[in-house]
Amino acid sequence: MKIISRIKVVILPSLFAFILFLSCEKKDETIEIPLTKEQIDSIRKADDEKEIAKHDTFPKINYTQVVIRDKTHLQEIFNKIKNPNSEFPNLKVLATLNRKELRFFAIGQTIVVPDTIIENMLAYSCFPQYYPGAKEIKKIIMVSNKFQSYACYEYGHLVRFAASNTGKERTQTYPGRYALEWKEAVHRSSLDSEWVMPYNFNFHSEAGNAFHQFMMPGRPVSHSCCRQFMDDAKWLFYWGEGFKKDEKGKKIPISGTPVVLIDHFDFARTRGGPWLDFKSNKDSVISLPDDPMAVEEALIPMCQIPEGSRGSLRNRQRFVHAEDTLRARGVIRPGVKLIVTVDYNKLRRQKELKEIRAREAKFKEAQKKKEAKLLN
Repeated sequence: MKIISRIKVVILPSLFAFILFLSCEKKDETIEIPLTKEQIDSIRKADDEKEIAKHDTFPKINYTQVVIRDKTHLQEIFNKIKNPNSEFPNLKVLATLNRKELRFFAIGQTIVVPDTIIENMLAYSCFPQYYPGAKEIKKIIMVSNKFQSYACYEYGHLVRFAASNTGKERTQTYPGRYALEWKEAVHRSSLDSEWVMPYNFNFHSEAGNAFHQFMMPGRPVSHSCCRQFMDDAKWLFYWGEGFKKDEKGKKIPISGTPVVLIDHFDFARTRGGPWLDFKSNKDSVISLPDDPMAVEEALIPMCQIPEGSRGSLRNRQRFVHAEDTLRARGVIRPGVKLIVTVDYNKLRRQKELKEIRAREAKFKEAQKKKEAKLLN
């Protein structure tokens, strides 16, 4: 028993020393534990928020809701905002915040008035000043139907913020990814030549969607286009890039400046829009998709594609089933009947041809009567 006891005494301290030695040897080694996807996303989100906050250098601008009492009251608001000593269009700030031209400001309406004018329209943006998801993208346009406005980014940096009146409920500008296609400084609609659209930049050839200047009453009212103020339309016309061609000179689909419509308007709201509820320029910053290029191509119902353009559609079935999908997603409300796109130019030509034929028939009838009278 004594011999065994001695062996224990000798072995145990040696084992302890060996373990201690190993512990000391590995003390400086880094043990890597793989992070979960949720942890990685959380870290990335925190980094993005820091980057966004770093670029938001504009001071807080408070907004006040004001009901226009009469014409004198409206003129007082204009006089308070405009500055004759500055070349900056102060009243453009008021128009942009309310998403409409000043001529549509009416007695009894509620408008938003800022307490400060900063000579940089970006200060009033409801889009983030920096967009991490677009930091690798040369140029991209993000459009919000909900807030009736759009933002232009260059490698993630906001370079333009503007108001836009998009499609009305029965001819919406549907959410999804598009791209700038072709442009024309003064464009007459292929559906109605009476519609003249300055600085037109198309972003869906078959559906006819385009950015262009047109009247801005402050609500979604268009036939699926994105209306703009004149100066914004002109700026975008020269800034954006149209479709590219392959080696054979054939157009590459969705190859121009990306255009992403991120949401849809709440048509249950019959007056104004959520931009009138903002309390300041810091009140609501729109959340943008992590990867804008991963957003699916826009679904557009077939009824909004002119008959003459349906033969050139890519993936025709997407257009056939688009309306059902959009209704299931709540983009089209129950009971809303969409307007079928009409070629007014064609109808006008048919009407003119019918009138010409009627005049010819009337003339021939008169000639016959005249000849019969002479014979008698």
